[in-house]
Amino acid sequence: MKILFIGGTGVISTACTALAAARGMDLTLLRRGQHPAELPPGVKTLVADINDRALPQIIEEGEFDSVVDFIAFTTADIERDIALFRRRTRQFVFISSASAYQKPQTHYLITESTPLANPYWQYSRDKIACEERLMRAYREEGFPVTIVRPSWTYGETRIPLIMNSWEKSYTGIDRMLRGQKMVVPGDGTSLWVMTHNTDFAKGLVGLLGNTQAVGHAFHITSDEVMNWDQFYRIVGDALDVPVQLVHIPSDFITACSPRNLGTLTGDKSLSVVFDNTKIKRFVPGYCATVSFAEGVRRSLAWFDADPSRKQIDAEHNTLLDKLIEEYERGMTAAIRSFQ
Repeated sequence: MKILFIGGTGVISTACTALAAARGMDLTLLRRGQHPAELPPGVKTLVADINDRALPQIIEEGEFDSVVDFIAFTTADIERDIALFRRRTRQFVFISSASAYQKPQTHYLITESTPLANPYWQYSRDKIACEERLMRAYREEGFPVTIVRPSWTYGETRIPLIMNSWEKSYTGIDRMLRGQKMVVPGDGTSLWVMTHNTDFAKGLVGLLGNTQAVGHAFHITSDEVMNWDQFYRIVGDALDVPVQLVHIPSDFITACSPRNLGTLTGDKSLSVVFDNTKIKRFVPGYCATVSFAEGVRRSLAWFDADPSRKQIDAEHNTLLDKLIEEYERGMTAAIRSFQ
């Protein structure tokens, strides 16, 4: 089976690349090559910018069973992809986002039929617009799209904690090791799902070449559901340190730091539970097997293997410290006013 990945070396796509190669697929990665990457044996690389005008000439002889775009975010990206791969693939897989689902949702259990609407996060609205354009192309011209919506998917290079630095995720670990307080939005009881990238890959790679999946949307997540306090305490257990949690309302956090509105109010401060019945029906045997406890241990081992990886986000630390200070000051003042 001939496969093209646009991207292929990110947190999600790295695991998909490894699994596709392990299953003997004829895999090519279209990537700019700006960052070095160790690729599995047999994986070919096309070094180019997807937006390069010469790209059609580069791939014009290629016809792929499946094309997966991991890096499309806007309808302009989708228009480009439709033009490039119309009649060049039997299946075009768009990596959308589970954050596109209705926020706040009106039913706790999220299925693929849950409405798409997120008034809080532009990223999610852009993904929704991409999906709508692709489905119009499917209906009007038979463009063979399959939509995949990952929720928070992590790998060994990331420590997935809410209110942690995204680019320098060891920041949260460093705070725990130094006995600093950690911010948790709300009261810590909101439910969430973390999915290891190797588990996500099982679902995605299982869909490749499946023409029955054309015209369908899928989310691919773990079935392990926990609240935010549990996630933090599992990390603390892995470090063998006590964790000091400060529960701060999301409204307070986003009022002080508006840049967090999308990721909190539009996503992670809400409870999400996913029904994975559909992906299990289309990919028989799909099952997420990496627990969060195991995934965190793998991530910690990756950071410990090379101290240079343990980068700290000083700006993020300053934000957390200030949030905690101001919230606790306000709490103290409020308590005094009632005494």
